[in-house]
This record gives sequence, C-alpha cells and structure tokens, in this order.
Amino acid sequence: MADLLSDDAVADALSGLPGWERDGAAIVRTVKLPSFRAAIAVVDAVADAAENADHHPDIDIRYNTLTFALSTHSEGGLTAKDPDLAGKISAAVDAHS
Repeated sequence: MADLLSDDAVADALSGLPGWERDGAAIVRTVKLPSFRAAIAVVDAVADAAENADHHPDIDIRYNTLTFALSTHSEGGLTAKDPDLAGKISAAVDAHS
C-alpha cells in the first residue's frame, strides 16, 4: 500500500513537473506533438515506463495531442507513484518533441 500525498506534497511535486496540474484526485498534462507518429512513439515509451512501474496512466489520444491523467486508484488519490511516473512521461514527451 502506498500513502496518499498531502496537498502540500502534491503542490511541491508539481512545482518540479512543468505542464502538470492537479485535477481533483489526479494530476494531468496535455501535450501536442509534431505528428501522430511522434504522439504514438510517446505513448509507446510511456507504456514501457508504466509497465516497469506497475502504475498505468489514463491516456487520451487525439491525433497529435495527448492527455495523461495519473491517480493511484487503489488508494483513492495521489501517491508518490504519480509524480514519479509523471516525470517519466515528461521525459518521453521531451525525447519526441
């Protein structure tokens, strides 16, 4: 079991994650990639990171625009798993932008 993050801990984590914001019990980021293929390459990289972390984001794909939402559903909110995977998602986005 993972402990839920306090509001202050979430705010602190988000301060180091440009583009991410809190939306209730989740953190979200929307990004626009140069092409559909670049967007899918990001999704593929995120899939690998998510499998390795055993923590899976919600992903909305709209041509070259991706929206990621992270929450630890089993805990009913945000845990350390969420900003950790958000950082990996951001790295994948940066690598394909």
